[in-house]
Amino acid sequence: MKTFALAAALALLAGPALAQSAAPARIAMTFDVGAETGAVMVALYDSEAAYSGGRPARVAKVDVAAGDRAAIFDGLPPGDYGMKAFHDVDGDGTMDVNPFGMPTEPYAFSNNAVGNMGPAGWDRAKFTVSGDTAQTIRIR
Repeated sequence: MKTFALAAALALLAGPALAQSAAPARIAMTFDVGAETGAVMVALYDSEAAYSGGRPARVAKVDVAAGDRAAIFDGLPPGDYGMKAFHDVDGDGTMDVNPFGMPTEPYAFSNNAVGNMGPAGWDRAKFTVSGDTAQTIRIR
């Protein structure tokens, strides 16, 4: 009986701590851009599979021409995330590429990660969210 009472007391004490650790988080991505036109198109991923070709967990459009510089994602569960973004300088809604498929508009990844002969991989771009998180991303 003492063991049950002790376990119940510990569960009551741990309950608020567990609920607090699973509280929704906010991710703020602030972009340092090289041009004052267009918009930064942002995709936030919550898994390696999604980052590698699946659907983003959230998307945002940062209107650089209007003076905006940050994408805010609220109400996210704790976990690992990765972000891909490109600066749609000409405002046509797509990432411009050259005839070889190489981007001609600026792009960036979370952690300011860089790729090797392609986009930055999940291992470089992922970051862990356990509460409110902020990053400044240089997109040039």
